[in-house]
Amino acid sequence: MNPQQQNPEGAIDVELSEDIAEGIYANLAMIAHSNSEFILDFIRLMPGVPKAKVKARIILTPEHAKRLLEALRENISRFEEAYGGINEPNEFRFPAGGGFGGPVGQA
Repeated sequence: MNPQQQNPEGAIDVELSEDIAEGIYANLAMIAHSNSEFILDFIRLMPGVPKAKVKARIILTPEHAKRLLEALRENISRFEEAYGGINEPNEFRFPAGGGFGGPVGQA
């Protein structure tokens, strides 16, 4: 059977393992780029901890980075149409002392 018979509409068969399907929480992203790639670091910043950990790094070509930007714009627009606007903070500041506000737990 040729590939067109297996996949007549051009769909891609994507496999998602259980550990990847769980996802990784990140509350900060840092982006760097060179002339040939964009590097997206997804970071988890924990309250009261001065050191944050990169939980995932994605490296994209500039063309794929632009496609990702457009896909995010489209999906944010759909989200806001369904659920209302997303609040945008005027500026991001790391909380004083590394906390997020609220009570501080003790071990």
